[in-house]
Amino acid sequence: MQHLIPRIQTLAAEAAAETIALREHLHANPELSFQEFNTVAYVTKQLQELGLQTQPIANTGVVALIEGRNPSVRTVALRADMDALPITEQNEVAYKSTNPGVMHACGHDVHTSSLLGTARILTQLRDEFEGTVKLMFQPGEELLPGGASLMIKEGVLENPKPASVLGQHVFPRLPAGKIGVRAGRYMASTDELYLTVRGKGGHGAMPEQNIDPVLVAAHIIVAAQQIVSRRANPKLPSVLSFGKVIAQGATNVIPNEVYMEGTFRTLNEEWRNEAHEHLRRLCEGLAESMGATCELEIRRGYPYLENEPELTSRVEQAAIQYLGAENVVELDQWMAAEDFAYFSQAASACFYRLGTAAADGSGRYTSSVHTPTFDIDTKALETGPGLMAWLTLRELAEQPA
Repeated sequence: MQHLIPRIQTLAAEAAAETIALREHLHANPELSFQEFNTVAYVTKQLQELGLQTQPIANTGVVALIEGRNPSVRTVALRADMDALPITEQNEVAYKSTNPGVMHACGHDVHTSSLLGTARILTQLRDEFEGTVKLMFQPGEELLPGGASLMIKEGVLENPKPASVLGQHVFPRLPAGKIGVRAGRYMASTDELYLTVRGKGGHGAMPEQNIDPVLVAAHIIVAAQQIVSRRANPKLPSVLSFGKVIAQGATNVIPNEVYMEGTFRTLNEEWRNEAHEHLRRLCEGLAESMGATCELEIRRGYPYLENEPELTSRVEQAAIQYLGAENVVELDQWMAAEDFAYFSQAASACFYRLGTAAADGSGRYTSSVHTPTFDIDTKALETGPGLMAWLTLRELAEQPA
């Protein structure tokens, strides 16, 4: 099997210009979550030109199968997300977004074009593997309830059922040509918090006649931090942040209510549920003790992402074979969230990071994801497709029938 590495690397290099062109088209034509109508039509066309049959899923998603010899023996699934973000791009490049206020600032154009590149390679290697490769192009990663959850509900992990699921995500802190992996718990769950504190407004100079919701909200913001610092196991990462506070008063006006939004993230589902109850009791109880009321809505988001240890070990070893040990790094836990977590909760899964910073060490392409200046070194579009093709072949060969 290892004798295929030079051939895959050659195919990836030969396809690099086409993969870059695919990415630039996608980058110039971004679409928001669950609005990827033109994107999925474009992806579907590319897949059909490779001779693959496609199946729509989750409204703006698409699935295709690449069948090798004995296709029913085993299946490996590969996932790429396709949606963009509501960000106005500031890069001055030929492929700059043509949709005002919408940008591929999280690299989903890279994920999609890379998987199309992988598909191009694997369709040329059908005689070299047994089993089936399931290509999953997913909508709506950036918006609850997450396209992954919808695809799973519609049966994407059945008929055929994959033995493992692989996904990748851009990483601007890692040079192109390198990848990062981490076994076990890697990314956090995410929940959205919406609080309304109601009191009794009035003149700021006569606080004794009012119930000040601003003061109550301030106490809640401070007191809620003890849920992380005193309730959570210190060995278990947890984050509680409030990023939006609206009190429509004035210098001398106490408002009737204060509205707040925040997020809670952790890496354990049992503690996640427990923390929700702690937060609810704290908010309501503290408000009541100060004469106010508090309504808390917790919108449950993505679960935490767990990379199955044995699969991740195989991915790491295969990546070392393909890239060299110096180009495979160990990742730290990351408190961001990703709806690939749904796949990791439902199947044996591995989600790794693809380096996208300048490979020459110049410091270019290091803008964080979700910023208006995010961009990549195109060397990543040779590394990504080839590596995923090799990981797929290794996984198909090593999975039991």
